[in-house]
Amino acid sequence: MKRELLRQLPSVDKLLLDARVQFLIDRYSHAAVVGIVRGELEAARGEILAGSDVPSQECLTDRVERRVRGSWEPSPRHVINATGVILHTNLGRAPLSRDAVAAMQAVGGYVNLEFDLATGARGSRHEHLNGVLRQLTGAESSLVVNNNAAAVLLALTSMAREREVIVARSQAVEIGGGFRVPDVLRQSGARLVEVGTTNRTYIRDYAAAITPETAAILRVHPSNFRIVGFTHEPALGGLAQLAAARGILLIDDLGSGCMFETEQFGLAHEPTVQESVEGGVDLVCFSSDKLLGGPQGGIILGRTSLIQAVGAHPLFRAVRADKTAIAALGATLMHYLRGEALTKVPVWRMIALTADEASARVENWRQRLGNLGEPKATSSTIGGGSLPGQILPTVALALGPTLPAGGRDNGALTVNELSSRLRQQSPAVVGRIERDQLLLDPRTVAEDEDEALLQSVQRALA
Repeated sequence: MKRELLRQLPSVDKLLLDARVQFLIDRYSHAAVVGIVRGELEAARGEILAGSDVPSQECLTDRVERRVRGSWEPSPRHVINATGVILHTNLGRAPLSRDAVAAMQAVGGYVNLEFDLATGARGSRHEHLNGVLRQLTGAESSLVVNNNAAAVLLALTSMAREREVIVARSQAVEIGGGFRVPDVLRQSGARLVEVGTTNRTYIRDYAAAITPETAAILRVHPSNFRIVGFTHEPALGGLAQLAAARGILLIDDLGSGCMFETEQFGLAHEPTVQESVEGGVDLVCFSSDKLLGGPQGGIILGRTSLIQAVGAHPLFRAVRADKTAIAALGATLMHYLRGEALTKVPVWRMIALTADEASARVENWRQRLGNLGEPKATSSTIGGGSLPGQILPTVALALGPTLPAGGRDNGALTVNELSSRLRQQSPAVVGRIERDQLLLDPRTVAEDEDEALLQSVQRALA
């Protein structure tokens, strides 16, 4: 009986004649695709012997296509983020501005990364961004590395190795992906001294913990959670005065790198880079790919003497930023310098989008899709470990709970099936499922992605 079922499987040659498989052979390689075809047929034989039904030729072709694309398609690839989460960590955090992308392309060849064109002598990669960061933040000097965790690690390693660093117990946090502040401190060679309680810490707690072995106070902004209720933490100015009076450093792990007053968008106050610099912090560390809206990177600001000492540490070479990140970050910072960040930096353009503007785009989508779905009032979030608990009112296109689908006997497609199909499109589309509906939030979809989004939805429903 099972032998008869096995005979129903198409041959290798028959699968190779399929138009989709022929396309894969032309795009990649005959030998490699043949190997995957044989592998999928062998897997199907095993499934049949284990009691499964005979897969159709279309099903086998789908499997071959997924295997080939999964193995050799360029990755990562373009994804349309329709989740409404602006700084989606799993989707690459901040989308870059057009100027930032162009700047990265412009430095694809040889550049004056560490070469002084005026003198012909060796230059410094620090200098490319030092001027604009000084102008924007008021800090004397700066250093750029490949992410904020590296910035904090480098600052602690260079300034506090084999000495004590004081941290409030409420700030000994996990920053995501299992990485914890105590672990970063341990890796730096510094010794952690926790003070205060989970919900209340005072200046006197810090003062009592300072010893001749103390190198610094580390303040960590809890950017991915909030403690509310019976709480207290010292003002930044008070910590700066204490550190200066006792001859130790104040290091501020600011996290999100915000340079705007977030209250103007109906959000809670997010500490800004300028506030830390003006507050007397010795070294300020923050991400460049969160609320700053640039490429992945970490920025350290501080007095020139301290920045020079940090940059001279051997660890800096292991974590320094490359030419493309420096170029993209420079273009992003220029948006702030020219006063155009709210319109040119995608993160801030998304934050500034109103619910009425989102509703108008959803209505346009519905008309283009034959009045498919319905507008639904919902909320977007910032994400990326920034402004936890803060929401932005929006209107999303709600699809489901079932949808019409071509090529289906019952003509119906569930939202989970549609979500899966959308993720397989080119470009892939990622939405969010809420109460048996798939929501597509225009806040995180660039306007020049609308056409591609609608085409992906139409193909997924075909």
